[in-house]
Amino acid sequence: MRTAPAQPSVEEAPQAVAKVSTKYYEQELARLQVELVKQQEYIRAQGLRVVVIFEGRDAAGKGGAIQRITETLNPRAAHVVALAAPTERERAQWYFQRYVAHLPARGEMVLFDRSWYNRAGVEWVMGFCTEQEYEEFLRSCPEFERMLVRSGITLIKYWFSVSDTEQEKRFQARLKDPTRRWKLSPMDLEARNRWVDFSRAKDVMFAATDIPQAPWWVVEADVKKRARLNVITHLLGQVPYEDLTPEAPPKLPLRPPARDDYLRPPKESQHLVPDVVPQVPA
Repeated sequence: MRTAPAQPSVEEAPQAVAKVSTKYYEQELARLQVELVKQQEYIRAQGLRVVVIFEGRDAAGKGGAIQRITETLNPRAAHVVALAAPTERERAQWYFQRYVAHLPARGEMVLFDRSWYNRAGVEWVMGFCTEQEYEEFLRSCPEFERMLVRSGITLIKYWFSVSDTEQEKRFQARLKDPTRRWKLSPMDLEARNRWVDFSRAKDVMFAATDIPQAPWWVVEADVKKRARLNVITHLLGQVPYEDLTPEAPPKLPLRPPARDDYLRPPKESQHLVPDVVPQVPA
């Protein structure tokens, strides 16, 4: 493995960050999500192609940030890509090939929940790739990304940085929550034992792939609400946009009058979902 740069990893020197009040967070998130809708409409109207990469430690908050970014967007033009482990056929392809298939067309934004950087992280640290494959990735990845940018794609890369103490708290919370326990895979558990190895791999990755055309942006993620607001605000600034919202909303046409030649079938003829909610007065 390559030796890491002398400076410590971002995660190794966390600073105490103030929490965010729920009231402020909800108000600011609502405001920012309106701006995201405006940005998406501008991307569609201008035929832009945007790729946003989310990388970072397990439980760093990548998925939650992606969810808040996309929940008010049109899913036809804002796609989330979270690929499973490669198949045998995909392992026999050019490494970047399966990611190229998910790149955006004009007017679209694609958000990668982990990306081709798996090779410089989990694949390398866990021994799923050879040293030759790893070295080739570090050489070819910057050229691949420069090619994407030259083709007209806006490429934005975020690294969610979380301290080992905060990650442990989130792992313990997942163990206690049956709705989130599935997020703890055997790979996640093994990665807990290789914190320093992942830190070194991240440092080498940054040194090789932090290029002017597509720099790495580090999101301090020990406080989830703060991280979400920060990354959304930054994303809005990375793709300048204009408000294309019409001055007046469209008018709904009048409903046509009821027709005597159509009768709805009786409810008894349909398979209705049982109503299990108690009838409590409002």
